[in-house]
Amino acid sequence: MTELICALLVLTVVCTVVLALMPWALRKRGVEMRRTKFGLTLIFESENLDGTPVRLLNVNGTFQSGCYVPDGLHFELACEYHRAMAGVIEGLARRDAGRPVRVMVMGGGGYSLPKYLAAYVPAARTDVVEVDPAITAIARELFFLDECLEKTGAEKDGRLRLLNDDAWAFVRATSEPYDVIVNDAFSGRRPLGPLASAEGARVVRSRLAKDGVYLANVRCACEGRGSEPLREVEEAFGREFAHVGYVPEWPDEPEKPGNNAFVATDAEGVLPADAVVVR
Repeated sequence: MTELICALLVLTVVCTVVLALMPWALRKRGVEMRRTKFGLTLIFESENLDGTPVRLLNVNGTFQSGCYVPDGLHFELACEYHRAMAGVIEGLARRDAGRPVRVMVMGGGGYSLPKYLAAYVPAARTDVVEVDPAITAIARELFFLDECLEKTGAEKDGRLRLLNDDAWAFVRATSEPYDVIVNDAFSGRRPLGPLASAEGARVVRSRLAKDGVYLANVRCACEGRGSEPLREVEEAFGREFAHVGYVPEWPDEPEKPGNNAFVATDAEGVLPADAVVVR
């Protein structure tokens, strides 16, 4: 028994030392480790398919955001699904020229889409609802959010608001309609809780202005095994909106999981040209 107790004590000491040294070891490899509301968060650099350096945000084993590292590219969009979403919002800004386009982004992450809108879509008035202040702090420090706010003045002039709140509670409580609601809050492999349900679709529709648009990042395969989240969202929002479709991240590999840009609206001509039209 004494030997067992001694062995457990030694194991405890070893584990404690390893855990204490882990942040140091990760930093030596160029990986920053932070504690956030949803678990261990890692920030590190890699390259995209064309070799451009990118910085990635991984929360509890799930990639949640990425941005370009080179100067001059900090506010550009590194992810295909964000480019598809931005294209829809830019189209609304052209359609409704002369008036602001009110956008709610549910989930901040690395603040990729909000930064782009602040820098390149002056008509956008964007509210970003992020539940975890630690994530926003990471975006400010390591994903160029503070640089964007300083260079664009978007927070000072009211074009970009950063809100610390639960996104689902916020969308349920909001009284003024938005032209665009973006669901970029992401947990595991499923869209944000109730927003895959009939109730979620009804609430979203009621919080959108006439001919408003719902956009969501639905990470899954588009066909075959693992495509259930996309089918659930299609069914729920297909009951509420006249036009539903999605832009697949991997159009030539539909059974490969990806970040797919889902679109639901009653307006004509909003679905991107490369979207898979559901209805």
